[in-house]
Amino acid sequence: MLKVKITGIGNSVGIVLPKEALIKLKVEKGDSLYLLDTPDGLTLTPYQKDFEQQMQVAEKVMKNYRNTLHQLAK
Repeated sequence: MLKVKITGIGNSVGIVLPKEALIKLKVEKGDSLYLLDTPDGLTLTPYQKDFEQQMQVAEKVMKNYRNTLHQLAK
């Protein structure tokens, strides 16, 4: 478990993540993180909750419109 401190950043507040946390999350400055409300509390993750569902829809569209997309790519 890593301990972080809430700090003032201009007129806002934030936390500074230690290098170890950035490495484990595989993120760097400028990346987005998401807070998920889970039964065990809040979880900080670099993955968007509904991303997998969005990818499944995109793959279905790409499969159904393969020829059209190929023509548009030319």
